[in-house]
Amino acid sequence: MAKRYRLSPDEILPLARGRGSCLASDHITVDGRPVGFMYREEPDTEFDSGWRFLSGLETDAYVNDLANVGLYDVNTIANYDRGIIPMLDAPPGSAFERDDDGRFVSVAFEPPDD
Repeated sequence: MAKRYRLSPDEILPLARGRGSCLASDHITVDGRPVGFMYREEPDTEFDSGWRFLSGLETDAYVNDLANVGLYDVNTIANYDRGIIPMLDAPPGSAFERDDDGRFVSVAFEPPDD
């Protein structure tokens, strides 16, 4: 079954272009939930930004099922949640979660081993 994305290609604006690719959960791109947790790893390839975007509600089993995660341009995810844009220049090793007021705050995070 093909995924039904919340935004269509013609709704994607140039908000954060040229930043490379990222991984994002279907909670964001299909279900339309806001980004609740984002972290940046060392990039895997020259095209990878290192950013990983989650709603924060995913279980480990959900995220470990590759059918629930996709590879996107960072600009695409910025269109789903413009609140991520101010953090996109943070270095690898950075992690942010949305607080009760809806603002992103820096948090300590150890990325999972691949």
